[in-house]
Amino acid sequence: MAAPSFTRHAGNLLATLSRGLGALRWAFLPLGLAALIACGVHAAADTVDDRLLWAVDALDAALDSFFSRFTFTQPCVNWVGLEQRVFVARGLAFIWELLADIALVAPAFGYRESGNTGKLSTWKVMAQRSLQRPTVSRIVRPLATACIVLAGACTVARMVQASFFSAVHRVLPDGLSGSFAKLLAVLTLGAVLWSLGGRAVMRNLEHAHETAERLPARRLDLAFTRGLWGSVLVAPLALAALLFASPLLSFFR
Repeated sequence: MAAPSFTRHAGNLLATLSRGLGALRWAFLPLGLAALIACGVHAAADTVDDRLLWAVDALDAALDSFFSRFTFTQPCVNWVGLEQRVFVARGLAFIWELLADIALVAPAFGYRESGNTGKLSTWKVMAQRSLQRPTVSRIVRPLATACIVLAGACTVARMVQASFFSAVHRVLPDGLSGSFAKLLAVLTLGAVLWSLGGRAVMRNLEHAHETAERLPARRLDLAFTRGLWGSVLVAPLALAALLFASPLLSFFR
């Protein structure tokens, strides 16, 4: 008789925990969305710091060439060395990352679960509204978020793959361990995109709609340019995330 009683109490406890976690979805889902987007932004920023260093080096070389032409400015040529250029490039990448976080991560905290969330009809309505009254943010933000989210999911999948391989390669052969690690990474990638990726894109699309509708009409209505500067800020990072921080093929080789 003790075993059925224990099973019943355990089932009641699990049901209580499930209801409690379900009641907290309003809290942990926005945090999950924000964490995924921030992870993707960081992965993208890591791929552009070397390119920023190249740009800083090119600018420094151009200024050195100009200052070296005049006697009184020649001492300025040696003011900026490699250490200072690296610091500037990393600082620019860090500031860029923070601004992109503000643009893409902040809306995630306004996410609210509803019965229509994730349904195809909701996506269809949003797409129709974007086509009827297009703005830069309505077009760029969801696409940029999708690229960033993909990079974040790849980062999570790579961490899972590396952790699993490190844990089992001493027990299983390397080939088998690598295959299991890749399989787990692919499953993780799919689960993250399915559970959080679509919601993150939808939330940024909703925020773009809210921003466009909240702004008052103007005499010279340049509605299409609304959200221009934030979109210009995140678009290059989104492109870097798609091209350099989303190694999808690496999970299948």
